[in-house]
Amino acid sequence: MSHKILVIDDDVPFCEMLKAFLTKKGYVVSNAYSASEAEQQILSDCFDIVLTDVRLPDRDGMELLKIIKSQSPSSQVILMTGYTEIRTAVNAMKLGAFDYVAKPINPDEIQLTIKAALQTKPVSVLSNNDSLDTKPVSANSVNIKKTNPAGNQNYIQGKSDVSLQLHEYIELVAPTNMSVLIIGDSGTGKENIAHSIHLKSKRKDKPYIAVDCGAIPKELASSEFFGHIKGSFTGAVSDKIGHFEAANGGTIFLDEVGNLSYEVQVQLLRALQERKVKPVGSSKEIDVDIRVIAATNEDLPGAVREGEFREDLYHRLNEFGIVAPRLCDRKQDILTFAYHFLQTSNTELEKNVETFSQEVEQIFLTYDWPGNLREMKNIIKRSVLLTRGSIITGDVLPVELRENSSNPVTQVKPTPSPSSKVDEDLKLFSSKNEEQAIRLALEKVKFNKTKAAQVLGIDRKTLYNKMKLYNIEL
Repeated sequence: MSHKILVIDDDVPFCEMLKAFLTKKGYVVSNAYSASEAEQQILSDCFDIVLTDVRLPDRDGMELLKIIKSQSPSSQVILMTGYTEIRTAVNAMKLGAFDYVAKPINPDEIQLTIKAALQTKPVSVLSNNDSLDTKPVSANSVNIKKTNPAGNQNYIQGKSDVSLQLHEYIELVAPTNMSVLIIGDSGTGKENIAHSIHLKSKRKDKPYIAVDCGAIPKELASSEFFGHIKGSFTGAVSDKIGHFEAANGGTIFLDEVGNLSYEVQVQLLRALQERKVKPVGSSKEIDVDIRVIAATNEDLPGAVREGEFREDLYHRLNEFGIVAPRLCDRKQDILTFAYHFLQTSNTELEKNVETFSQEVEQIFLTYDWPGNLREMKNIIKRSVLLTRGSIITGDVLPVELRENSSNPVTQVKPTPSPSSKVDEDLKLFSSKNEEQAIRLALEKVKFNKTKAAQVLGIDRKTLYNKMKLYNIEL
């Protein structure tokens, strides 16, 4: 039976080209040129793979990803993205995306990614109407992640100064019952830090419940956190255990806590202060004994100053603060992490790649890793998949990684003509300040977008998307 693929992109020629290529490979391919058109097809048909651009004319790709995973949990979603959207793409992995591929698309690479997605079973999520698990740690909600309390194989200590300090903080705070707030960029391993604290605590044999606060709709927050009883509202066809009750005796991890609405913050504060919860529709309060660990990549102190985040809740969560360091601040650990991900990728993909070439190691050491550990893990996993021998070489790395790992040449050059000087400036700017390069190109060609795209070496659609990204208006 042929696998079904849905390709979503508003670039019609690109869609047709990709459809023709994948059809030749034996897949049944459909195209959609907008998010709304894609929604209709997803509702009427079941797709094994959904390939979607991050930026669509009528909806953001992240919103569409949530809809796809909600309507068709069995579909594997692969994002197609430009370099400037890599951070968005790695964030999407949290929402259930299988992987992302950078544009321009390499047909052989996309085929390998599709094969890997088809061989990987999507994470099963249950709707609110599904039956409840009777175990203390349940997976009765899309936002609860069941974890293995026996160990945390994803946590690597590292040997750099910042890594040693991080490990020291974990060791110090873990045995206590203090609330911990972990602050750090996306992909820095905040959940691994939280899980490590739990595993080193006195609650290690009790439930550990991880909650993605950004995925909880405001109108369902009370039910998600505190549960509900049958008939308490339309759609409540059975009793439901909330996150707090599921975590009773153990640890609740509130990921991206900065995304909670103000109304939900009030409810959360009361539960944390009183250590009691009341399911929606019930008159009975339930005592809960939980340890709270929260994480965010938002500027919470700034949100407090602007009145967007409650100051009392902030202090309640921030009894002990930990900063998750960026990967570029842990240069000494980069190869340690790289070889760890090489090992885990070999296990997942049933391959036996032994090492990296010296060229690849040097690229890893000079790249700035905007997506941090998550980006490294994804790149290495893809590289392992593409490698046919025992050594990962530079040719299997994404183009943007090779191009942005080294600094611009700084040696003295002959004085160029004014025209060539502008072109040279564009090349120098492009790796460090893309927005400035685009503005310079537009000024050079008197704001002709077609010519500006040619100067920059990109197509018009990419230029339009980047102008939208940087709010460049003509």
